Amino acid sequence: MGLLIRVLINALAIWLATEIVPGIEARSVTTVLVAALVLGLVNTIVRPVLLVLTLPLTLVTLGLFLFVLNAICLGLTAAVVPGFEVRGFRPALWGALLVSALSWVVNGIVSDRGRVVVITERERPEPRR
Repeated sequence: MGLLIRVLINALAIWLATEIVPGIEARSVTTVLVAALVLGLVNTIVRPVLLVLTLPLTLVTLGLFLFVLNAICLGLTAAVVPGFEVRGFRPALWGALLVSALSWVVNGIVSDRGRVVVITERERPEPRR
């Protein structure tokens, strides 16, 4: 259930990127959903390999190169999914920032099982005296 919610959130983020960022276009809603699935696969399979290969560059840039890696993953998704286009590095970078930010926020709210994470009074730690 959590995976389905995350794919839908990624689809929403990709659709938002197509609406906000000039240079990113999707032909249809189906294209956006397929792009969200492919982006999830790219982030699961390809991105860890890229992270290891570019670790020295990431360390030298104090982690800023991770934004470039996210843009590369979005561009790779556009290369695989017909009807989903990213025209250039700058739109890929802005689109990746938007998708990453929205995914980060939602992953903080939705658990792996698809439940919304809410801290109740009983779960809060007792203050030390």
